[in-house]
Amino acid sequence: MIDISKIIQGKSLTEIEVQIVQYIITNIDTVLQMGVRNIAKENFTSPATVIRLSKKLGYTGFIDMYYHLLPLVSKAHIPESGVMEDFLEITSKDFMTHNSMQDIELFINKVLNLRESYIFIYATGFSAITAEYLYKKLLVLGRKTIFASGTDSIGVFENNLEDIGALVVISKSGETQLVLDKLQAAKEHHIFTVSFTKETENRIAELSDLNFKIIDQNKLDDRNMLPNSFFPGLMLMFEFIVKEYVATLLPKKDKNE
Repeated sequence: MIDISKIIQGKSLTEIEVQIVQYIITNIDTVLQMGVRNIAKENFTSPATVIRLSKKLGYTGFIDMYYHLLPLVSKAHIPESGVMEDFLEITSKDFMTHNSMQDIELFINKVLNLRESYIFIYATGFSAITAEYLYKKLLVLGRKTIFASGTDSIGVFENNLEDIGALVVISKSGETQLVLDKLQAAKEHHIFTVSFTKETENRIAELSDLNFKIIDQNKLDDRNMLPNSFFPGLMLMFEFIVKEYVATLLPKKDKNE
């Protein structure tokens, strides 16, 4: 599902510039060979408009824009296993391909080992469903946790800033503005920030102190209409982190017995 809303969000693009973005995404396999001049011709505009568009989107030029948009359009490669055609299969390699044990250890040390401060979890839309699961998981582990979504008052976050030790956000696209606003506020108050996003470059990942990358097979399907293992993979990542956290508690328990 081609949805360019997160790509153009906040960029103040003209109607023709939006049209060009859509054209490039739709024809991603051929636009590099076509070049700026032919793209402009197909959209009844000038090459300067295409170059200006790339600058507005934050890229150095058309080539830079192309190579940043390409992974958003391309589906993640999933090796054939022969188990069941088109069935979503997830293995530990899927969620550890772009993450490391050092990332998990940092999450445990800076988030799960908090005792006096709160862990604040924030997400919107489908991401809020998985965020609530993480919230309840941390509660049963005895962690002081607050969960809020896009429907909650901004005061839930702002009124507790002094008591928050870590902010954990979830955004499949990595471009959700409400999430970006929370991250920015947390950074200004020197709160450790963690994000869970898709595996390609995005603003939320860049702004976070720690980012976990989950493979997203349909990166422009922001309405989550297509089959995708992103959210199942995200849940498995939560469980794997908890598994490693519980393992760190076992030696302490043994010593007290």
